[in-house]
Amino acid sequence: MDLGEGRFARASVELKMLPDTRRIRAYLRWSDGGKSPARYLGQVENVTRAANLAEGWKMAWAKGLLTEEPPVEGSWASSPSVRAVMRGNRSKDTRPELRLRSLLHKQGLRYRVAARPLPGLRRTADLIFSRPKVAVFVDGCFWHGCPEHLRQSRKNADFWRSKIEGNQTRDAETDRLLREAGWTVVRVWEHEDPDAAAARVISAVRGSSTTRHEAGQAGSSVTRQS
Repeated sequence: MDLGEGRFARASVELKMLPDTRRIRAYLRWSDGGKSPARYLGQVENVTRAANLAEGWKMAWAKGLLTEEPPVEGSWASSPSVRAVMRGNRSKDTRPELRLRSLLHKQGLRYRVAARPLPGLRRTADLIFSRPKVAVFVDGCFWHGCPEHLRQSRKNADFWRSKIEGNQTRDAETDRLLREAGWTVVRVWEHEDPDAAAARVISAVRGSSTTRHEAGQAGSSVTRQS
């Protein structure tokens, strides 16, 4: 963003949930001389965090708070605003993950976060339950090609299609390798109802705990809900 007098700063969109109403507000935040000012953009009500971030950036542009910068050489993104959304999407500790973890913890379940189910395999699950051998993945709707919410990009369409298809292929391979090693895989879309997702995880964990020997003979499963 343009700070005036030839000075520019990189800004970010921040989402805050009001604890009483659970409404989500978007703010534009930037750094200026060691301070971090913030500007309220408006309320956002989309299903996913990525969509709320994108709407926050649109609000910032509409209010004239941002200015374009030259494209970064070699960048995958088609514009600075797209790059900003990509930077803002966390790979872990996303809001859907935190909600799911909170619900599972309240039910007395204990788990490891962002861990590898198989030490020799460079694949990280969002949650793992070691004894029942259950691995949970919370998949972003865009990056993993959600059939309900994926909207194909009009710019760099071939690149993004290849990227998402590659992620889906990797997901399928991960599921297969874990299943062959005796694990149950639960995949949760970020748009899923947290209570329903938690119920599926609890069922997998407690079911695997009580029938672990039988499951080891019959083979584990992968559960996914659209």
